[in-house]
Amino acid sequence: MIRKARLDDIKEIQRLIKLYAPRGGILPRSLSELYEHLRDFFVLVQNHKIIGICALHICWEDMAEIRSLAVEEKDQNKGIGVKLVKACLKESKFLGAKRVFALTYRPEFFEKMGFKRVDKAVLPHKIWTDCLKCVKFPDCDEIAVLKELG
Repeated sequence: MIRKARLDDIKEIQRLIKLYAPRGGILPRSLSELYEHLRDFFVLVQNHKIIGICALHICWEDMAEIRSLAVEEKDQNKGIGVKLVKACLKESKFLGAKRVFALTYRPEFFEKMGFKRVDKAVLPHKIWTDCLKCVKFPDCDEIAVLKELG
Protein backbone atom coordinates (compact mmCIF):
# COMPACT_ATOMS: atom_id res chain seq x y z
CA MET A 1 0.00 0.00 0.00
CA ILE A 2 1.31 3.46 -0.91
CA ARG A 3 0.26 6.35 1.28
CA LYS A 4 1.44 9.76 2.37
CA ALA A 5 3.95 9.67 5.21
CA ARG A 6 2.89 10.33 8.78
CA LEU A 7 4.80 11.63 11.77
CA ASP A 8 5.36 8.16 13.15
CA ASP A 9 7.06 7.14 9.85
CA ILE A 10 9.97 9.56 10.19
CA LYS A 11 12.36 7.16 11.93
CA GLU A 12 11.82 4.51 9.23
CA ILE A 13 12.21 7.11 6.47
CA GLN A 14 15.47 8.23 8.04
CA ARG A 15 16.62 4.61 8.37
CA LEU A 16 16.19 4.04 4.62
CA ILE A 17 17.91 7.32 3.77
CA LYS A 18 20.82 6.43 6.05
CA LEU A 19 21.12 3.11 4.26
CA TYR A 20 21.77 4.77 0.88
CA ALA A 21 23.17 8.24 1.65
CA PRO A 22 26.70 7.04 2.54
CA ARG A 23 26.88 5.31 -0.84
CA GLY A 24 26.07 8.58 -2.59
CA GLY A 25 22.75 7.34 -3.94
CA ILE A 26 20.65 9.97 -2.17
CA LEU A 27 21.35 13.04 -0.09
CA PRO A 28 21.44 12.66 3.68
CA ARG A 29 18.57 14.32 5.54
CA SER A 30 18.55 15.41 9.15
CA LEU A 31 15.64 14.55 11.40
CA SER A 32 14.58 18.20 11.44
CA GLU A 33 14.59 18.29 7.60
CA LEU A 34 12.47 15.17 7.49
CA TYR A 35 9.91 16.60 9.87
CA GLU A 36 9.91 19.86 7.93
CA HIS A 37 9.36 18.05 4.61
CA LEU A 38 7.15 15.22 5.88
CA ARG A 39 4.36 16.16 3.48
CA ASP A 40 6.70 15.58 0.52
CA PHE A 41 7.01 11.87 1.29
CA PHE A 42 5.16 8.81 0.12
CA VAL A 43 5.81 5.46 1.77
CA LEU A 44 5.13 1.95 0.56
CA VAL A 45 4.05 -0.29 3.41
CA GLN A 46 4.09 -4.06 3.24
CA ASN A 47 3.32 -6.32 6.20
CA HIS A 48 3.19 -3.27 8.50
CA LYS A 49 6.74 -2.25 7.50
CA ILE A 50 7.93 0.63 5.34
CA ILE A 51 9.96 -0.89 2.53
CA GLY A 52 10.07 2.06 0.14
CA ILE A 53 10.06 5.86 0.23
CA CYS A 54 9.98 8.67 -2.29
CA ALA A 55 9.49 12.41 -1.99
CA LEU A 56 8.01 15.02 -4.29
CA HIS A 57 9.45 18.45 -3.65
CA ILE A 58 7.96 21.56 -5.25
CA CYS A 59 10.86 23.76 -6.24
CA TRP A 60 9.53 26.33 -8.69
CA GLU A 61 6.24 27.71 -9.97
CA ASP A 62 5.79 24.90 -12.49
CA MET A 63 8.44 22.37 -11.48
CA ALA A 64 8.77 19.57 -8.96
CA GLU A 65 11.60 17.21 -8.08
CA ILE A 66 11.45 13.53 -7.29
CA ARG A 67 13.97 12.87 -4.54
CA SER A 68 14.93 10.46 -1.77
CA LEU A 69 13.75 7.37 -3.66
CA ALA A 70 14.84 4.34 -1.66
CA VAL A 71 13.66 0.74 -1.50
CA GLU A 72 14.85 -1.99 0.86
CA GLU A 73 17.58 -3.95 -0.92
CA LYS A 74 15.77 -7.27 -0.66
CA ASP A 75 12.65 -5.69 -2.21
CA GLN A 76 14.30 -4.07 -5.22
CA ASN A 77 13.43 -4.99 -8.81
CA LYS A 78 9.82 -5.71 -7.86
CA GLY A 79 8.28 -2.50 -9.23
CA ILE A 80 8.16 -0.71 -5.88
CA GLY A 81 10.25 2.24 -7.06
CA VAL A 82 8.06 2.61 -10.15
CA LYS A 83 4.91 2.65 -8.01
CA LEU A 84 6.39 5.33 -5.74
CA VAL A 85 7.47 7.52 -8.65
CA LYS A 86 4.03 7.15 -10.24
CA ALA A 87 2.43 8.31 -6.98
CA CYS A 88 4.66 11.38 -7.10
CA LEU A 89 3.79 12.03 -10.74
CA LYS A 90 0.08 11.78 -9.97
CA GLU A 91 0.44 14.30 -7.16
CA SER A 92 2.53 16.55 -9.43
CA LYS A 93 -0.34 16.73 -11.91
CA PHE A 94 -2.84 17.38 -9.13
CA LEU A 95 -0.71 20.24 -7.81
CA GLY A 96 -0.35 21.76 -11.27
CA ALA A 97 3.32 21.10 -11.94
CA LYS A 98 4.13 21.07 -15.63
CA ARG A 99 7.56 19.48 -15.31
CA VAL A 100 9.10 16.95 -12.95
CA PHE A 101 12.80 16.20 -12.75
CA ALA A 102 15.19 13.98 -10.85
CA LEU A 103 18.95 13.85 -10.42
CA THR A 104 20.01 10.23 -10.63
CA TYR A 105 22.70 7.65 -11.27
CA ARG A 106 20.05 5.39 -12.81
CA PRO A 107 18.57 7.39 -15.69
CA GLU A 108 17.34 4.21 -17.39
CA PHE A 109 14.93 3.64 -14.51
CA PHE A 110 13.31 7.05 -15.10
CA GLU A 111 13.46 6.83 -18.90
CA LYS A 112 11.17 3.78 -18.77
CA MET A 113 8.56 6.14 -17.26
CA GLY A 114 8.90 8.80 -19.94
CA PHE A 115 11.65 10.98 -18.49
CA LYS A 116 14.27 12.37 -20.89
CA ARG A 117 17.89 13.17 -20.11
CA VAL A 118 18.57 16.90 -20.01
CA ASP A 119 21.48 19.17 -19.34
CA LYS A 120 21.47 20.25 -15.67
CA ALA A 121 21.77 23.86 -16.87
CA VAL A 122 18.07 23.83 -17.89
CA LEU A 123 17.06 23.39 -14.24
CA PRO A 124 16.54 26.49 -12.08
CA HIS A 125 19.48 27.53 -9.93
CA LYS A 126 17.26 27.27 -6.85
CA ILE A 127 17.53 23.45 -6.96
CA TRP A 128 21.25 23.54 -6.27
CA THR A 129 20.84 24.65 -2.65
CA ASP A 130 20.49 21.00 -1.60
CA CYS A 131 23.60 20.10 -3.57
CA LEU A 132 25.73 21.97 -1.05
CA LYS A 133 25.15 19.03 1.30
CA CYS A 134 26.50 16.50 -1.17
CA VAL A 135 29.99 15.07 -0.78
CA LYS A 136 30.43 15.39 -4.56
CA PHE A 137 29.64 19.12 -4.72
CA PRO A 138 30.60 20.94 -6.92
CA ASP A 139 31.65 18.04 -9.15
CA CYS A 140 28.21 16.51 -9.56
CA ASP A 141 28.15 13.42 -11.72
CA GLU A 142 24.43 12.74 -11.42
CA ILE A 143 22.33 12.77 -14.57
CA ALA A 144 19.33 15.07 -14.82
CA VAL A 145 16.11 13.61 -16.18
CA LEU A 146 12.96 15.59 -16.89
CA LYS A 147 9.36 14.67 -17.68
CA GLU A 148 6.92 17.10 -19.21
CA LEU A 149 3.43 16.52 -17.80
CA GLY A 150 0.43 16.74 -20.12
